[in-house]
Amino acid sequence: MALFLLGVWACGRTQRELQVHDPGAIVWDEVVGYLVTMTAAPSGWQWVLLAFALFRLFDILKPWPVRALDERVGGGLGIMLDDVAAGLYAWAVMQMVSLAAG
Repeated sequence: MALFLLGVWACGRTQRELQVHDPGAIVWDEVVGYLVTMTAAPSGWQWVLLAFALFRLFDILKPWPVRALDERVGGGLGIMLDDVAAGLYAWAVMQMVSLAAG
């Protein structure tokens, strides 16, 4: 939560200074989204790679409501929320794969 709140402030400030919606130079949102994906992930390098691939997939595809958050919520909160939502999608898939793997 602390990283998220710090990101809302930092990303919002950077966005205002650069005057660009969700500038590519900001990566804090991706870091926090990936950490959400890794919450309660099994140990092992395969899980780290799978989590990264899943997070990037959902971050790029932006399924509902990720795209809606990206388009409708502005400022630092919007920058952070869409990546956290993508992280939650990836987290859910990771948990299902983990359960199926036994």
